[in-house]
Amino acid sequence: MRHRQAIALLALVGFSISLYLWLYKIGIIGRLQCGTGSCEYVQTSRYGTLLGVPVAFYGVVAYAGLLVVALAGLQPGLLQRRWPTAVAAAIAAGGVLFTVYLTWIELFVLHAICRWCVGSGVVITLIAALAIPTALRRERGA
Repeated sequence: MRHRQAIALLALVGFSISLYLWLYKIGIIGRLQCGTGSCEYVQTSRYGTLLGVPVAFYGVVAYAGLLVVALAGLQPGLLQRRWPTAVAAAIAAGGVLFTVYLTWIELFVLHAICRWCVGSGVVITLIAALAIPTALRRERGA
């Protein structure tokens, strides 16, 4: 149960970061607050959009899905069910792979780092670190 609570909290943090970046990308926020780094450069590069959709929107959807699954898994009737953790693990694994790709683009193509992107990468990695071992452990124990 605690891992689902932690996943829900982390998903809320990741959702907030992705929402902030998406609102910037669609023009609702005028300037990113980044301190040092190249957030605006990364976000406005051609890699800031994938298949015509802002990359940050994929994060909004993924983190919202993780939040819904984690909260659903906290319902009394689903506490003993394995599927919420397995779904969270699958979403998080996909998120980590996507984050690795985007970080590679930042480092080796753009030569710039977005602090918000790094923050989101840390969040999705922490979610994966909670969800994947728990899903595998429960599978072996079943």
